[in-house]
Amino acid sequence: MMNIEVKKLIPEAVLPTYANEHDAGMDLYASKTVTIPAHERALIPTGIAMAIPEGNVGLIWDKSGLATKHGLTCLAGVIDAGYRGEVIVAVYNTSNKEYIAEAGKKIAQLLVQPVVHGNITEVKELSDSMRGEKGFGSSGV
Repeated sequence: MMNIEVKKLIPEAVLPTYANEHDAGMDLYASKTVTIPAHERALIPTGIAMAIPEGNVGLIWDKSGLATKHGLTCLAGVIDAGYRGEVIVAVYNTSNKEYIAEAGKKIAQLLVQPVVHGNITEVKELSDSMRGEKGFGSSGV
């Protein structure tokens, strides 16, 4: 099991938690109440900093309930292993109603995943594939 060090930056911050034993994502909590107007972005502090272990990345994702019931989606959710500042969740409210993210309540989830670095090689042509250059909608959806 991987050890993830987490530091509270303010006493009332809530440490991340896994709701269920086999969940992929740990819940992140707002450390202060933030109003997110309809169709606008907001930054929601968590009041924590963490040390993602080397060779891994923390990826911030939507909470499915907040996304489907309230239209909240996460933006810019990459926490590099070398970052030691506060974890701040960038959200966009896609709904027509403002949303109040309350202090101490779940706002997003964080998945910690391995990182693979590739060698970048410039080429004149790419190898062929069955899909080729077919893009959006190419699978029939």
